[in-house]
Amino acid sequence: MRIRFNQSKENLQAIILAALLCMVAGCGNSSIVGKWRMSGSDATVWEFKSNGAVLVGDISGRYKFGDQDRIKIETPFATTVYLVKISADHLVLQEPGGSKLEFTRIIDTQH
Repeated sequence: MRIRFNQSKENLQAIILAALLCMVAGCGNSSIVGKWRMSGSDATVWEFKSNGAVLVGDISGRYKFGDQDRIKIETPFATTVYLVKISADHLVLQEPGGSKLEFTRIIDTQH
């Protein structure tokens, strides 16, 4: 019985270590989580949630980070891959060789 406990403890330690390495290595990008207002006349709000859900205006979808600073956003209407750049309160999504979407983070002042 003691061996099983030690094996379980070792497995848990390995999972925790892998999760920490993933965060440090950038397996996901938690800095995108929150609400972002698109620059421009329509000023659509995009909300990225920590569980991989995204809300683009009133359209629900999913997002997933890939390699080389890429993010895939899937909605019922389209699937698009963007190059993503985040710095503080500024987000840029650019289609490789294509259009660029720029956003400013919406700071939630309600507690």
